Amino acid sequence: MSPALPAAVRRPARAGGSLARTRVAKAVAALLLVGLTTQVATSCSTLNGVRSPAGAREDAASAAGGAPVTPVDCRTATCVALTFDGGPSEPTPRLLDLLKREKVPATFFLQGEGHTRTYPATVRRMSEEGHEIGNHTWSHKNLTELTPDEVRAEIAPVQEDIRKATGRAPTLMRPPGGATNDEVSKIMKELGLAQILWSVTAKDFSTTDSALITKRVLDQTERDGIILLHERYAGTIPAVGRIITELRKQGYTFVTVSQLLAPARPEPGAVYRP
Repeated sequence: MSPALPAAVRRPARAGGSLARTRVAKAVAALLLVGLTTQVATSCSTLNGVRSPAGAREDAASAAGGAPVTPVDCRTATCVALTFDGGPSEPTPRLLDLLKREKVPATFFLQGEGHTRTYPATVRRMSEEGHEIGNHTWSHKNLTELTPDEVRAEIAPVQEDIRKATGRAPTLMRPPGGATNDEVSKIMKELGLAQILWSVTAKDFSTTDSALITKRVLDQTERDGIILLHERYAGTIPAVGRIITELRKQGYTFVTVSQLLAPARPEPGAVYRP
């Protein structure tokens, strides 16, 4: 999949405020950082379509006659979703402490092998503190290279681990590397899982420089952004506090992925990306 145009180019300006003042600068920065978004696998090009949060909201609101959304209505608020892949791990409680202190909800896409079964209490804490939990497969394999049975085997044990820890199985998943296609989408539909990609990546797996991670996120973030981070890497958690502070100054409201889509509900099998 080719990287999407910077959101600042594709969306109308927000009247007044720091968001409008920074749109041009962010568009230029996003173009310079376009290589950071190529982590989404090229196999996405075989998909019939990718849905944006804004498009999903508009369709659902029209069908419902403009029904109000609670607690945050991202049709009017300037929303962004923080997401974390590949946990839980030893540092995750420190991130949860930070998110609790800042009153920021996040969406965690959890991995199975060495994670969900190793830290079930952390999974339970995520749920109890209001965070959203999704599936990031058992062993982080490229799903487009697997047979249907192998794809299911990557999903099922993580679903069960999360259900045991929290009392409910996820309805969201993130394909490793963003690699998905129509066959994977068909299987996810059968399993009741919507696929969530991203629009912002700091490639925090390749650096321990928290200032660089922060800059990459801030340079790429636009309204309805879905930010991809990994709390297990050393530079990430120290960057998160600054990211939250700076984005709040710019007028952003932090939401989970499902809140970002509301009043739409994530549709099993569908692929969502800003």
